[in-house]
Amino acid sequence: MCTFRDSMAKLNGLNAKVVGISVDQPFSLAEFAKANNLKFDLLSDASREISKKYDVLHENFVNVPGLTASKRSIFILDRDGVVRYKWVSDDPSKEPDYKKIEEELAKLN
Repeated sequence: MCTFRDSMAKLNGLNAKVVGISVDQPFSLAEFAKANNLKFDLLSDASREISKKYDVLHENFVNVPGLTASKRSIFILDRDGVVRYKWVSDDPSKEPDYKKIEEELAKLN
């Protein structure tokens, strides 16, 4: 999230809107945004509905039965809401290729 925060000028130049989605509660997301000075929307998927629809829900996260979390993932949607790029990692410590994201965004302009 902080990499996106630090890249907002470039992303805005590519007509991108960044939205973070997490299964965390809204109050936790608000504190996270404040602590990290994030200026884009963070949405709570507390029901896990969005994570399930996009097939990015960790079931039994870190091998704890019943513990769920959203996988680290990036989706680029066009103006019509069609997914044009998808990156998903089962490893929460893995970062996406941010240059690739910029390249994919540039294709939509």
